[in-house]
Amino acid sequence: MTRTPTTDPRDQLVDHLPALRAFALSLTREGASADDLVQDTIVKAWTNMDKFQPGTNLRAWLFTILRNTFYSARRKTRREVSDSDGIHAGRQATRPEHDGRLALRDFRVAFRQLPDEQREALILVGASGFSYEEAAEMTGVAVGTVKSRANRGRRRLAELLQLESADELDMTDSATLAVMASPHTIAR
Repeated sequence: MTRTPTTDPRDQLVDHLPALRAFALSLTREGASADDLVQDTIVKAWTNMDKFQPGTNLRAWLFTILRNTFYSARRKTRREVSDSDGIHAGRQATRPEHDGRLALRDFRVAFRQLPDEQREALILVGASGFSYEEAAEMTGVAVGTVKSRANRGRRRLAELLQLESADELDMTDSATLAVMASPHTIAR
């Protein structure tokens, strides 16, 4: 007996949780806050599912809700938790599983120094695999603005990590490579 595929997008929400959490973690930089942000996103999506247009990109819709929720909360608080002694970051740090030139810890430190808009663009078009057009739609800015933010972010990361050329990215960590590489060099 074959089951007919469900058309209710609610049934697909669980499939997007890992990507949502990764994006939330890149924005909040703290595990518990990222989990709360994902939970808020899912609740908002669930209660507003009637506003989702079937046939469109559910993942992009969810990322837009998450992003808007993050920035709304940030505007309300206007302050960040200071982690000058690195205790919170230390709890999240893990040893890289590669012995390439670029250590994961160094990358995280450099990535945190980028402005929010550049970090967001790199996560969306690099690590999450969205096209520039999809990222532009999610963030509500022009495609050229997303491209500019991603390119400026990549250049700044290379500068902070003291990389002189793309040839120096001799690492096995695919997530880091995805953020650092320009979209036309990423194997899809």
